[in-house]
Amino acid sequence: MSDPIPDQSTLSREDSVRLIIDFIHRTVMHHVLWYGRVQERFGMEKALEILKTVYDRTYEIQIKRLSKVLGFGLTDNLPGPLLNMSDEELHALKESLAVNWLANDGVWFQAVEFAHGMKDAKHCNDSCWGQFSPFEAWSIKKFLSLPENPGLEGLKQALNFRLYATINTQSITEEKPDSFIFRMNECRVQSARKRKGLDDYPCKSGGLVEYTTFASAIDPRIRTECIGCPPDAHPQEWYCAWRFFL
Repeated sequence: MSDPIPDQSTLSREDSVRLIIDFIHRTVMHHVLWYGRVQERFGMEKALEILKTVYDRTYEIQIKRLSKVLGFGLTDNLPGPLLNMSDEELHALKESLAVNWLANDGVWFQAVEFAHGMKDAKHCNDSCWGQFSPFEAWSIKKFLSLPENPGLEGLKQALNFRLYATINTQSITEEKPDSFIFRMNECRVQSARKRKGLDDYPCKSGGLVEYTTFASAIDPRIRTECIGCPPDAHPQEWYCAWRFFL
């Protein structure tokens, strides 16, 4: 007689917790794959319209179900435990999430680099930024309720709400009525390399994709010019600098 086939009821408490975390990962991946196929089918603009509908609806469904199971209250569909955190705790949480995002990016890069080499890793990295940067711009525009074409003032606001803005030090300098300069004064990735005695990571190819697509997604009239970005030489005061103009 064969042994019974294991099922979820046979799991230990620890394995049940591992499975729950894996369920979350699968849900995130399924969400991303859905978006990818919709974008492939209809293009980014239409896919983002559909994503807004999906996000609003699925968030409401999921947060209500989780609140019942985990026993936390909701205020305007926002979790009570988060609303009850102090400003310092909320800032620490935002920073941890942003650092986790950056760490995830680095793990992906290294996984491809170790398996297929630096050239393929940089290609995947730059292609990823070509998708993520305009998505992040769209997400920020939605969060800030920016108008369709908010101009340079809208771009300045949006740059302050990027994930990078939470963990890096950046600055904006007015240049002309129709342009400004954005500098990344402290970059977590480059600063870590500097502490280890390593050369700057040559991120210019990715930066050109990242900043150009971000700015144009905020307002298609905005153009982007690279002032300097590694492997370019740069002063101690900044790692990369960009000019945005109408």
